[in-house]
Formats: sequence, structure tokens, C-alpha cells
Amino acid sequence: MQRPAPSPLDIRNARLSDPKLRERDLARKLGISEAQLVAAHTGAGATRIAAHPDRLMPAAESLGEVMALTRNDSCVSEKVGVYADYHSGPHASMVLAEDIDLRIFPSWWVHAFAVEKETDAGLRRSLQVFDAAGDAVHKIHLRDGSDLDAWERIKADLATGDTADTLEVAPRQPTEAPKADPAKAEILRKEWARLTDTHQFLRLCSKLKMNRLGAYRLAGAPHVRALAPEAADDVLTRVRDTGIEFMMFVGNRGCIQIHSGPILTLRETGPWQNVLDPRFDLHLRRDHVAEVWAVEKPTQRGPALSVEAFDAEGGLIFQAFPIPKEGRDSREPWREIVTALPGLETVPA
Repeated sequence: MQRPAPSPLDIRNARLSDPKLRERDLARKLGISEAQLVAAHTGAGATRIAAHPDRLMPAAESLGEVMALTRNDSCVSEKVGVYADYHSGPHASMVLAEDIDLRIFPSWWVHAFAVEKETDAGLRRSLQVFDAAGDAVHKIHLRDGSDLDAWERIKADLATGDTADTLEVAPRQPTEAPKADPAKAEILRKEWARLTDTHQFLRLCSKLKMNRLGAYRLAGAPHVRALAPEAADDVLTRVRDTGIEFMMFVGNRGCIQIHSGPILTLRETGPWQNVLDPRFDLHLRRDHVAEVWAVEKPTQRGPALSVEAFDAEGGLIFQAFPIPKEGRDSREPWREIVTALPGLETVPA
């Protein structure tokens, strides 16, 4: 029998009784979405604001230096920087600032809040965006040097006027299982060899009625190589030890956040592997990694070689690439790193 949903008062009291528990974990404990947890504080630290990135991203530029956070169930990326160079699009938008590099899918930006929370370190301010199911899509955390006048303007200008402390959410969409058609294996391989841009790959999968992981399981050499799950951790260690710069893509259905640079500090904490650098933090649940693939796709600029990790349901945890830009080209040392990663003798079916 399903337990009754907690009232907004119950949610606020639960927050007060366990103030150090992370919102995501408290929501799971209460059997609600994270957005419902935040909504319960509407008028008591939370203000409902416009969720569309065309409103939020230009507003975020006015805040100055902040921390951008994007995550999935298995990996969290945190980047310090300034929002700038926003490009709107009906299906996909982008932020192309030096430190904050985002790919945004606006249809998933459904609920948003300006949140003020008292902590032992003082008042913490953040903009938080959620999808229709109430799962976090993207968060912007203010820092000591952020513009507080701009924060007040955002609360006033983007406020929706909705003061309800309850929130209706849609059912969560499950992760799509790996999907492939063995009868189309040769077509997949031939079309794969003709790619000229990495973005063409998903269109190819769609045309063949496959998805990313299903295609990887089917394609075989020379397009992919199955790696041992520990390769997800190993690749971070090798990037740190070699000192190269690389690109780390971490995201969810509504937002992908990209780090371009080196890794300086790694620290293990239980099942987590943590990058703890001055302007970049990454937190990876190593025990969630079920499959890792080395993937090579032809492009007009040469082969694009990635390392991609998936969870047990087939969800994408992260993708890692070299930096191909002139003056920062890390493709050759990256290839040496990927070649040295441990492989699997038996490929997942």
C-alpha cells in the first residue's frame, strides 16, 4: 500500500529536523521529488520563477561568478565561472562561456525556483531547474562575489506569481533499455564509417531504430571496444597523471555540462571518486558503472575517440573526449590513454 504524500508542513518540518541531509536524499527519504521538496518552501525561502532557458540564462549572466551544477544519478559536475554567450534554439540551446559550457534541451526545463537557505556558513542562494517529474536538470549556486542586486532583480523579474506550496509532477520517464537490430548490423557499420560529424551518429541510430548503447553493443571493431567497468575510474587517474586536458560531458535529458581542462586532484570517498580542483569538482559513483566503451567516430577533423560510461539500466553517466583545438590539441596523448585502458573479453549481448 502506497504511503500518503507528506504535506508541505511535514516536508518543512523534515527539513528542519535534518538540515544537513542533501535535498535529493531527503526527497527520496520522503518519497517525493526534489522539486516538490523545494516547492513546499514557496514563500519560506523559495520563489517560483520562469523556467525557460531564454529567460533564465540571460538573467544568470548578470550574477557574475557562480557555480554551475549538472548531474545524473551517478555523476555530478560542478563548474565555477560566469554565464555568457547564450544561444537560443527551439530544440537545443547553448551556453558557450569559457568555463561554463552547456548544451540545453528546453522542453525539459519545466519548473524553476530561486532558493534562499540558511546554513551554518550563512545564507545560500541558488537558481534551481527541474523537469516535469520534479528531477533536477540544472542549478546555479551563487558565490561570495556574486552580484546580490542582480539576484534581487531576478527574483522580482522572473517571479511567476504562483504562491502554492504544493507541486503536481508527471511520472518519471524510465531509461530506455539498449536497443539494436542484429539484422541491420552491416548497415550500421557501413553508415558509421561514412560519418563526417559526431552529431550525425544519433540520427543514424534513430534511422535504424536503435539507440546509443544498443549500437555500441552491435557495431564491434574498429568502431568500438568494450572496456572493463573500472576503466571509468582509470581514465580519470590517467588524465591526472599525464597532465593532459580533456573534455568531460556530464548531464541528464535536459542539460549537458562540459568541463574542458585538466584534472589536478583526485580523492576517493567510499564508492565515490572525486575531482576536487579550484574551479571544477566532479563526483562519480564508481559502483554505478556497469559498462564502459571506447568509441571512435570519423569526422572531417579526424577520428573522434571517446570513453563512455553507462549504468545498469543503460543510462549514460559520462562521455570523455580529447580537446582538438589548435594549441590545446590532446588527441595523441588521449589515444595512448584510451589504448591502455583494460578491455573486456566478452562483449555485452
